[in-house]
Amino acid sequence: MILDHLRHRLHRRRRPQRYALLDMLLHDQPCGREAALRRREEDLHRIVRFAAVNTDYYRDRYAEARIDVGGEWNIADLPLLRKADVTQYLDGLLARGADRSRAKIGHTGGSTGKPLAFWYDEFKHELMLAGMCRSYMGSGWRPGQKILNFWGARQDTVAGGVFGAGLDDFIAAEKTIAAHEYTARQLREWADAVRAYRPVLLQGYASILAELARFVVAHGLPMPRSLLGVYSTAEVLDDGQREIMERAFGCKVFNQYGSREIPNIACECRRGNMHVFTDMVYLESLRAGDEDRLVVTSLTNRLMPFIRYDIGDSGRLVDGDCGCGWPFPLMAMGMCRKNDLVRTRSGKRVHPAYFNRLLYGLTQIEQYQFVQDEPGRIMLNVVAPAQLDAGTAAALRDSIRRDVDGQIEFQINYVAEIPRSADGKHRFVISHCV
Repeated sequence: MILDHLRHRLHRRRRPQRYALLDMLLHDQPCGREAALRRREEDLHRIVRFAAVNTDYYRDRYAEARIDVGGEWNIADLPLLRKADVTQYLDGLLARGADRSRAKIGHTGGSTGKPLAFWYDEFKHELMLAGMCRSYMGSGWRPGQKILNFWGARQDTVAGGVFGAGLDDFIAAEKTIAAHEYTARQLREWADAVRAYRPVLLQGYASILAELARFVVAHGLPMPRSLLGVYSTAEVLDDGQREIMERAFGCKVFNQYGSREIPNIACECRRGNMHVFTDMVYLESLRAGDEDRLVVTSLTNRLMPFIRYDIGDSGRLVDGDCGCGWPFPLMAMGMCRKNDLVRTRSGKRVHPAYFNRLLYGLTQIEQYQFVQDEPGRIMLNVVAPAQLDAGTAAALRDSIRRDVDGQIEFQINYVAEIPRSADGKHRFVISHCV
């Protein structure tokens, strides 16, 4: 306890902006559902007015739609922002007067398999982490207590990524295991790492945590009693994964929902309900055919406003109250992020985030999907207005052979469309190997 407190004090000094933002979120958290929704409406009008005045994209779009943001309007009157718009108008979405020396370009492959670039800055990064801390506190965790991450995105676990390294990790009481690929031996090592580190929380990709949980249960490995919760993120969490994780780790599993471009959209509370953080986002659910499509507005991003962004996921808003103490309204996720592990001849399993990462920056690709029919072969199906140049295609092949399997066959297919799965969702990696 003394060490936890000391680490927390040191980390507050090292990351003052993050903790100032966390304090603000906790202090200004609305009291009651009506207050939360009233504040959401006020924040929505502020961000829309800001975007119309300060960005070329929204100025032009609202003028075309004849929307007077200073007058009366409803959110349904505002045009949707689609991924293709973000790709085409990246600079036009950046607020005029933004300090480009401080702004950075982030990338995401997206759960819908459409590569995307976006602007972000230190404020957005620190607010994201502050929001994550608030979510963790719903389990009983407090700043200074240990968190162990199992992360499938390689770029987040290197120096300068989302997760720090060395001294910063120690002071933050946070440790990250790069889990973009793993073998049975590594699963044993990871289970041993959990027991040795004795974290209060585990966090990671749903498929990775479920795989580790299955190993723990199969081998009867005891997990530390320090665990208060497991936070599942980045992928859909299904009932089977939840059950095996709770059995293996002896604590509740909390589902999270967010994206790189708009983090901290929603999180599950200790009573098992998914709450939408309306002090950070305005979330809509629009019926499109036989599915409910989620449309999200960031209420905090003034560097690059995302207003009525068709995020490509499915889900619905839910009526009712929750007795957990959070004032935020409820939602339910659809099956929107189902992906597969890729397997090699040697038995190594590679997380789909690795393949997602390969296409970062290739925004000329409209949609993609990696498909594996046998361990020695993988295909990349691409929808694009023109074929990738020979150098780019060769670099993709060389990266896969270097990082996955030196003998693997790699083929790029150019297709007119990529059909959705039987459940109506897109998966950016599909493996038919058992």
